[in-house]
Amino acid sequence: MAKTIAVIPARGGSKRLPKKNILDLNGKPLIAHSILYALAQKEIDDVYVSTNDPAIKTVALTFGAKVIDRPEAISGDHEPTITSVQHVLERLDFDVDQVVLLQATNPLRPKSLFTNAFKHFLEQQTDCLFTVTRNHDKLGHIQNNRFIPFNYTPGQRSQDLKPLFFENGLLYITKASAIKKGFIISETGFPFEVSHPFASVDIDTAEDFEYANFVLKTYHHE
Repeated sequence: MAKTIAVIPARGGSKRLPKKNILDLNGKPLIAHSILYALAQKEIDDVYVSTNDPAIKTVALTFGAKVIDRPEAISGDHEPTITSVQHVLERLDFDVDQVVLLQATNPLRPKSLFTNAFKHFLEQQTDCLFTVTRNHDKLGHIQNNRFIPFNYTPGQRSQDLKPLFFENGLLYITKASAIKKGFIISETGFPFEVSHPFASVDIDTAEDFEYANFVLKTYHHE
């Protein structure tokens, strides 16, 4: 019987925020938040962390995840996420139907997010689903020291803007067959909208980490 697995890529060697994947976020290592979230979902059969770092491996095992040792050849700064997920699938000796990709740097997710997203994934009969959030900013380009509006005209009210969305990184669900072909999001991927403060948390810097602590303490009940 094919399984649904969660994969959490977490390489070592972060430069802007050293050891960020195991820094303490409200009493638990950063990566533990994603591990525990995945373990709490009844639809997920196994949770795997892909890492090249012994310290991350120890934390992952401590919090109940299985670990796939990632080769250094696919652990570089510019290595795309898809290669680590493909490597996990290559190492397993059973069939996988779909992969739930959780990024350690997006540790906060509404409790009901996965259940609702997985239901939509099955109903849409798509090969992938990913979470997005609406952006309400007035955006533009700077060319020759001039600001060129992109999504509005000067004087236009924010509430009248044409809706634009950003990929927030909270959750990806993709058929294993699609991952083997080389993509996590396809052209026909289903965008699942999330409107929640957790969608604004993406940790790369110390400031991001402080903001994550604030958001978690404020909205922990959700």
